[in-house]
Amino acid sequence: MNFAIMKNFYQRVLACKFSARDAPLIIRGIIIITAVGRLFYGSFTVAFFLMPLAIFLIVLQKEKKKRMENHELGVQFKDAMMSVSTAQKAGYSIENSFIEAKKDMRLLYGKNSPICRELQKIELGIKNNIPIETMIKELGISSENRDIREFAGVFSVAKRSGGNMTEIIERSVNVIGRTIEVENEIDVLIAAKRMEAQIMELVPFGIIAYVGVTNPGFLDPLYGNIFGILVMTACLILYGVSYLMIEKIIAIEI
Repeated sequence: MNFAIMKNFYQRVLACKFSARDAPLIIRGIIIITAVGRLFYGSFTVAFFLMPLAIFLIVLQKEKKKRMENHELGVQFKDAMMSVSTAQKAGYSIENSFIEAKKDMRLLYGKNSPICRELQKIELGIKNNIPIETMIKELGISSENRDIREFAGVFSVAKRSGGNMTEIIERSVNVIGRTIEVENEIDVLIAAKRMEAQIMELVPFGIIAYVGVTNPGFLDPLYGNIFGILVMTACLILYGVSYLMIEKIIAIEI
C-alpha cells in the first residue's frame, strides 16, 4: 500500500508544472529541508544533498493550494452564474449576461479575484466571436473543477438545442450550491482533526529540536556515523510515508 502511494505521488511530481507564483512555496520547501538536514543529520551540508526532497514537499503544498483555489473558484463561479441568470431575466442575451456578471463579480470579489480573471477571458472571447460554451468548457478543463466541467456540458447541450437557458442555469447553480454546502459542512466537521494532524506533523521536529537544545550532545551518537545515519534515515522515511497518508486522509473531496 505504501509503495502504491509513493508511486502515485511520484507520477504527480512528474506531471506538476511550476511558475513564478510558486516562489513562496519553493522558499518554504528549501527552509524545511534545511531544517531536516540539521535536525536529523546534524549538518547543514547534508541538507544540500536532500534538496531533491524539497520538490516532493513543494508539490504537496502546491496541490493543497490548488485545492483551496479550486474551491474558491467554484464558490465564485456559482455566484457568477446566479448573476448571469438575473441578467437574462432582465432581458440580456446570454453573451451580454456574462459581461454584466463580470461587473457584479468585480464589486463582490474585486477585479483581481479568480472569477473576474476568468470572466475577463470570456468577455474577450465573446468579442472575438468564440462560442461561449467553448470558453466555459476550457475553464472547466484548466481549473479542473468538476462542477464547472459538468455545468459546461449541460450549458453546451442547452445552447445547441435552444433550451430555456435561464431555467437550466438556475438548476445547475442549485446543484453546485448544494455541493458547496456539503463541502463546507465537511470542512467544519473535520477542522479540529485537520488541526490535530498539522500539529502531529510538527511534533517530531519539535521533539528533536527540544532534546538538542535542552540536552546538548545527547543526539551526537546519531550524527556522523553509519548506524546513526541509517536510524535517522529510517525515521525520516517513516515520517514521510506517515505524512503522505495523513494528507491523503484529510483531503476529502465530494
